Amino acid sequence: MTSKDRDFAVTDRRGFLLRGLQLGGAVALGGPLLAACGSGSSSSSSSTTSSGSKSFGELTLRLSWIKNVEFAGSYIADSKGYYKAEGFSKGTLIGGGPSATPMETDVVTKKALVGISAPDITGAAIAKGAPLKIIGAQYQKNPFCIMSMAKTPITKPEDMYGKKIGVQAANESIWAAFIKAAKLDASKITKVPVQFDPLPLTQGTVDGWFSFITNEPNVLELKGFKVTTFLLADAGYPLVSETYLVRQDTIDKERELLKAFLRAEIKGWKASIADPALGAKLAAETYGKGLGLTAQEQTLESKDQNALILTADTKKNGLFTVTQKLIDENIQTLKYGGLDITAEKLFDFSLLAEVYKEDPSLI
Repeated sequence: MTSKDRDFAVTDRRGFLLRGLQLGGAVALGGPLLAACGSGSSSSSSSTTSSGSKSFGELTLRLSWIKNVEFAGSYIADSKGYYKAEGFSKGTLIGGGPSATPMETDVVTKKALVGISAPDITGAAIAKGAPLKIIGAQYQKNPFCIMSMAKTPITKPEDMYGKKIGVQAANESIWAAFIKAAKLDASKITKVPVQFDPLPLTQGTVDGWFSFITNEPNVLELKGFKVTTFLLADAGYPLVSETYLVRQDTIDKERELLKAFLRAEIKGWKASIADPALGAKLAAETYGKGLGLTAQEQTLESKDQNALILTADTKKNGLFTVTQKLIDENIQTLKYGGLDITAEKLFDFSLLAEVYKEDPSLI
């Protein structure tokens, strides 16, 4: 992977994951992988030590992409011993990437106890028979945005009328769902097929660019370009992201283990929000060492993603919680993308509710 490929890999990651489920991953989940569910054992099984404290064994967490700052809270939870303090013998963070199997597959087959994904991807797997549930959401706002040059800003959906917008083939399904959700007239927008390097935007070939707000805008800013963005989440596409997925039987049989995991993650992400440079340094120098990441750029991403995580609602109710209003909006947004699923089949936030009821200081 070249440095330029790394710069723009996040959006490509998203398209890759969706394609993996659409073209085979989700189909597999409905067949051979479900048959394998009963074989093997969970990566983490609980027992009680002689002192009476819980011992959950090894924690395996499958990340949704390469080990960049996107998973800062987990790096902090691991490096600061939060996992071990909650009863895990060790934390193993499994990276993703173009050659990796879908996160849902790894959780279904028990290669990982928990996976990080998104409602549309997990929902597609559930619709094909995967016994999964989402138990928490890091990002309260979807990170997709429309980026434009500051001198010719696009600040709201209607500003795209009469403009050329660069959209990657891998993100066509998200774009189409957004057009429906925002009730836009697609005939008034010229969609231009592009790759992932936003050079055409800086050269004026297109007027807007489909991207992650945490990635391409920061890359261009560091190269001296001034850009403007607006989030799809603020314009009719309120889909949470970076969601924790687990097997249904893990919820049924190992609630205390999952609550211990959530407590450690909450502590890790609270530390990341308090110090955005902490997780960035861990990503660049330890967990993602060798990927060509820089602490400077990763810190900018960390600050941006923290703004997606910490909202008025999560300040009040606790990290990873999702209000009923936002749940309802997510279900409606998924329908725009062709996925008809109920909240009960997709989400279970009862574990988080117990965690915060038992220890309100975590809020």
